[in-house]
Amino acid sequence: MDPPPAVAFHPVRPPRTRLAAYLRLAKLGMVDYYLSLVVVVSLLPPSGGRMPDATSWPTLAAFLLGELCLVGAAVAYDDVTGYRDGSDAANYGTDAAVRRLARKPLLAGTLTEADALRFARAAIAVGVLCWTAALALAPHRPPWAVLGVVAAALLVPQYSWGLRLGYHGLQEVFLAAVGWAFVLPLYGLLTGQVTALAAVEGFLFGLGPLLFGVYSNTNDIAGDRAVGRPTAACLLSRRGNAVLIGALSALETAVIVTAAVLGIAPWWFPLALLPVTAARTAQFTVGMVRGDVLRGRLIGIRAHRVLVVALVAANVLCAATA
Repeated sequence: MDPPPAVAFHPVRPPRTRLAAYLRLAKLGMVDYYLSLVVVVSLLPPSGGRMPDATSWPTLAAFLLGELCLVGAAVAYDDVTGYRDGSDAANYGTDAAVRRLARKPLLAGTLTEADALRFARAAIAVGVLCWTAALALAPHRPPWAVLGVVAAALLVPQYSWGLRLGYHGLQEVFLAAVGWAFVLPLYGLLTGQVTALAAVEGFLFGLGPLLFGVYSNTNDIAGDRAVGRPTAACLLSRRGNAVLIGALSALETAVIVTAAVLGIAPWWFPLALLPVTAARTAQFTVGMVRGDVLRGRLIGIRAHRVLVVALVAANVLCAATA
């Protein structure tokens, strides 16, 4: 008699372990895009001594939940794509101690591909509902802001899935555009307008994720080339990539200084953001000159968070002295 066929055995994971795996799948530890709300709130004009007023809080809450869900869906789809094409195994296999393999639950075996896909679909559904609620609750609905929210809801999850924007030479633009979409449309929903200062700060905020994303791409050249993801780091020479990153860093400083020169921001705005400029200099020196790319990426993440603190402090000071 033939022996019975082998049955695959998958150990049942405790609920807490699975919850932690889903949180890692959604990359909730990477809060950098979600800091947009702090910047927007600090830009709002005081109303009756409160900033923001009571009608704005429900919109802010719904918008934040939508951000969490839609970005969570995007990174979950990105993990599935990287797992299928082998790019995550290539990019994380040699430096797992540095980049923490546990951040990739599919590679670590704590979630299955089906788990990740179910999570992504559910996150999109909830995210769309949250942003629909934000539009309904918003005190203002200028058409450009509504269009920005709708466009972001459609495009954010399609970085590595659907339209696969990151695979068509739009990866760097995407990283910055998500940041812009999380600042300006929300500001428009809350105020009904967009100011020059809000546009400047939204632009600077979007540059933040781009300026640490390009370091990740530099580290991931081999894996990205293998799967046909045409990032700037893959398309340019080593020197050309360094020049691009240096130019983006210089652009950030130029925008800060120009805003003060044109009177969009107060004269002391560049001084308030001087720690950001110093951090960018250190980031480029460590990552591009010395070749420690992943440490440069880490400095970039910290620089973005310093930027948020500096912008909020500058906005609060402006409001206090107005």
